[in-house]
Amino acid sequence: MRGDARFHAPVAAPRGFTDRVLIWWREVDKWLLGLVILLMALGTIAVAAASPAGGKQYGVEEFAFLKRHVAFQGMGLAMMIGISFASREDARRLGILLAVVMLFLLLLVPLIGAEKNGARRWLNVGMSLQPSEFLKPGFAILLAWMLSWRMRDASLPVLGYATLTMALVAALLMLQPNLGATILFGGVWFVLVLLSGVSLAKMGALVATGMGGLTATYFLYDNARHRIDSFLGGGTAYDQVYLAERTLTAGGWTGSGLWLGTRKMQLPEAHTDYIFSVIGEEFGLLACAVILLLYVAIITRALVRLVDEENLFALLASAGLATLIGGQAFINMAVNLQLFPSKGMTLPLVSYGGSSTLAVCLTFGLLLAITRRNPFLKRERPGLKDLLGRSAKASNSKVRT
Repeated sequence: MRGDARFHAPVAAPRGFTDRVLIWWREVDKWLLGLVILLMALGTIAVAAASPAGGKQYGVEEFAFLKRHVAFQGMGLAMMIGISFASREDARRLGILLAVVMLFLLLLVPLIGAEKNGARRWLNVGMSLQPSEFLKPGFAILLAWMLSWRMRDASLPVLGYATLTMALVAALLMLQPNLGATILFGGVWFVLVLLSGVSLAKMGALVATGMGGLTATYFLYDNARHRIDSFLGGGTAYDQVYLAERTLTAGGWTGSGLWLGTRKMQLPEAHTDYIFSVIGEEFGLLACAVILLLYVAIITRALVRLVDEENLFALLASAGLATLIGGQAFINMAVNLQLFPSKGMTLPLVSYGGSSTLAVCLTFGLLLAITRRNPFLKRERPGLKDLLGRSAKASNSKVRT
């Protein structure tokens, strides 16, 4: 080497695979990762219990769904961990790309989609793909990205962009029709718009518009009206919900034991929509409480991670992804408890599912990537409080002007 080495600019040493793994392990939320893996393990046990009922309904070998579920869980776990290695910027790009691609595929569903049980929600691409499932995490990240623009320029009409996106998604979902997913997407939109600092007057007007649209849905869509009418006054959909609630409570507090339940054999979609009821029958209400508390722990852990988050996009994206998981779990369990009409929505990481399992693992992978942080960096102020305070001030100043 010529010259004095002291005058040469330092060159960063390339990081090998081991270095990247060590950095990932230092920065990833280990508690959240552990809770998710525990939920996946319990889900595998639940599908093992429900698989004979699903096999009987669909005329396949009694453990066929369990074998497929294990394969999907393995693929999903690998996807989740792989995506969690991404930087926050790469996770944002992936989410936006996912939203654009799935919106395009959602446009194709009414035209060339496959119909099952009176709904057209799937595309046959070598396997059965449900675009709305993969749109969920992309939608949350796309909205978070849009709404985070207001921190750079409060004059940008980000609320209008977010609302138009929500309206487009709702229209495409109701063409299937898929009222349950529309409500879930609407819940994510509501949470993110609220956290972004929009004035209460605007929020009230938007919520009123949404309630008006939901009321119109009852009169314009036969599928939604029939499910609600059946739930309120009896009928096929009500029979399913009633049977699910009876199955849920049949095992008492401790359950009848693995593969000893009998009511599950008459329960439609026992391995997917109504797997929570199978857990109640075979493992008891205490096991159902454990599943519920596990979801609460996952959502709480994700939100606690955001308390001192200083980046508005990361705050909104993480909150949106957590809302997706918590909202879907709440709707599924409410249906099983006979509190909601049937929605055709799976219990995240517990129900059997191809698209559903992979999409939820993708959601958790993005959540783990976005919430990664260097533990040696110190934050001097509570980021959540500071961001919401600045957003509210910007909104109020805009209203005054």
